[in-house]
Amino acid sequence: MLSHNCLKLTNRYVALDVETTGLSPKSGDRVIEIGAVAIEDRCIVAEFSSLVDVGKMIPWQVQQVHGITNEMLKGEPKPDEVLPEFYEFISGSVLVAHNASFDIGFLRHEFALLGMSLNNRSLCTLKMSRKLYPYLPNHKLETVSRYLLGESCKQMHMHRALDDAKLAAMIWLEMGKI
Repeated sequence: MLSHNCLKLTNRYVALDVETTGLSPKSGDRVIEIGAVAIEDRCIVAEFSSLVDVGKMIPWQVQQVHGITNEMLKGEPKPDEVLPEFYEFISGSVLVAHNASFDIGFLRHEFALLGMSLNNRSLCTLKMSRKLYPYLPNHKLETVSRYLLGESCKQMHMHRALDDAKLAAMIWLEMGKI
């Protein structure tokens, strides 16, 4: 039975986040973690989460941001194992991300390396927050989450893909109430 606060959406949406070895796929940086949640009827109905061993060292400064170490990636699935499964998870969905151009740009690059393409429509909660809340001191995911969700986001682990994807989903759903 659906909760009383779930409203019918016309599409399946997938909020996602990636963690990477750096800031630019053009510089050889790669996706090392994918997190995503599927949203139907304004409710999270499924999750996808995986570390990805791309065989590339993670710079120390980058490890300090997300906490993913080279040791954590040892034995994790390779991109050719993770990405086809993730592709199925997002198939036919509208993608939602905070700073969508970053996450989707990296995913497009990763898919292209496997001869696949990513053509899903996307929505950016960063752009939405800038438009809806111009008075916020900044529009980082953490700032927007605290503003819209208050203490309910406090237990989330920032800069880990699944928790950031959940936060993007929650703020997107909250922004949709306006």
